[in-house]
Amino acid sequence: MDITLTGILILICIIIYSSWDTFYRKRNLPPGPTPLPLVGTLLHIRRGELVNSLMKLWSQYGAVYTLYFGSRRVVVICGYNAMKEALIDQGEVFGARGHMPIMEKYVQGYGINLSNGERWRLLRTFAVKTLKSFGFGKKSIESKIQTEAQCLVEEFRNSNGQPLAPNKNLIDAFSNVLCAVMFGDRFEYKDERFIKFLQVAEQILSLASSKWGQLYSILPTIMKYVPGPHHDIIRISEKLRDFFLERVNASMETLDPTSPRHFIDSFLIKMAEEKNNPDTEFHLKNLLMTSHNLFVAGMETVSVTLRSGLLILLKYPEIQAKIHREIDQVIGGDRAPNYEDRVEMHYTQAVIQEIHRFSDVIPLNLPHMVTRDIQFRGYDIPKGTEIYPLLCTVHRDPKQFSSPWKFDPNRFLDENGRFKKNEAVMPFSAGKRMCPGEVLARMELFIFFTTILQNFKLTSMKEFTETDIAPKMAGFLNAPIHYELSFLPRKI
Repeated sequence: MDITLTGILILICIIIYSSWDTFYRKRNLPPGPTPLPLVGTLLHIRRGELVNSLMKLWSQYGAVYTLYFGSRRVVVICGYNAMKEALIDQGEVFGARGHMPIMEKYVQGYGINLSNGERWRLLRTFAVKTLKSFGFGKKSIESKIQTEAQCLVEEFRNSNGQPLAPNKNLIDAFSNVLCAVMFGDRFEYKDERFIKFLQVAEQILSLASSKWGQLYSILPTIMKYVPGPHHDIIRISEKLRDFFLERVNASMETLDPTSPRHFIDSFLIKMAEEKNNPDTEFHLKNLLMTSHNLFVAGMETVSVTLRSGLLILLKYPEIQAKIHREIDQVIGGDRAPNYEDRVEMHYTQAVIQEIHRFSDVIPLNLPHMVTRDIQFRGYDIPKGTEIYPLLCTVHRDPKQFSSPWKFDPNRFLDENGRFKKNEAVMPFSAGKRMCPGEVLARMELFIFFTTILQNFKLTSMKEFTETDIAPKMAGFLNAPIHYELSFLPRKI
């Protein structure tokens, strides 16, 4: 009896597997591993190593391939040419936001990052316009960045050359720039509310990028019934929402509709203008979620990029020495660096660009989705299919970069030693869903980077290897290893 039952179960599994395989192969989808019932192609994803697993499949199946996260179809796009064709050349079709289950239950489609359609268009247009009005790319925001960079220098100077981990200092400084834009003021680094606020924001990103977060993104239907830390994301996110709500209430009490002081003020004024519109997207929930999106996206990613850059300079002191010489020649020691200085600092620009490429802070990008049926590179991709634009494959594309796993800023210098751009560097994504904070992030990185190196020589008791500085390509965020360094004052 047991043998008969076992045989029947095996036969059923074979039939299901065969019909599943035949059904999906006949649809002219991009190639990929054959999915299994219930789990899809989960067996091809190593636990906690989503990005590494996708890169391995890139080498096996090529620039466009299909996976199944459970029954959910996902098309992965790899390499510069395919990425450009999808996100830039056909941006309207590939421009919708896909699913991100680890965040969706809390966000519920509100805000900028996970919304689509008219809501996304209105909120993004408003955000970009408002952020520009508060100085993105202009002198007004530059002075705030310079002020924060000097505060950071003082923190490092107070260490008296003793080794320290720069994580918290960098997050504090970059977060304060965002606070100036969002709330109109900065916090002291030891302010307890500020410390708790940043801890919550860090927890959200850490959970999303963890093994549990990755598994929840792949198999949300199953994982919502499995106990684990991935369920904490809502509770933690609500703490962040409470902080934003407190700032919104404080702004409402002192709001002058004729003179907005910051992003929240501008949104509140827009809410008042559309209070009689029953279909308005300018309401409290979208304000809170948009603030959440902008802050979480902008806080950690820029600080991680600089943290990766400082680690790389510890590994290559000769690169640090060249930057020191260029700073001394162009800026000197009597004034603070400004964003205009980059025009004459070709080597420093090349180093920063190579840090972006090499460190691959956001290797996976957020998921996209196609808005209609489309034929792409000879394959049929049905409407509603999720798209994973694997940005790290652009930065590791051997057709665009020789020795792509090696750190080499010279690849961004021409024969005359002048900085040259390469469109295959996409740290802020590309196309319609490109990060709205790119201008601010680039300005921050240049000013913080040059201000730190204007004032300090970076040293460490440890000798770092190429493995130490290489991005781990595991989850949604490529954070560098934990390390300590000493900031030794320079005299120019």
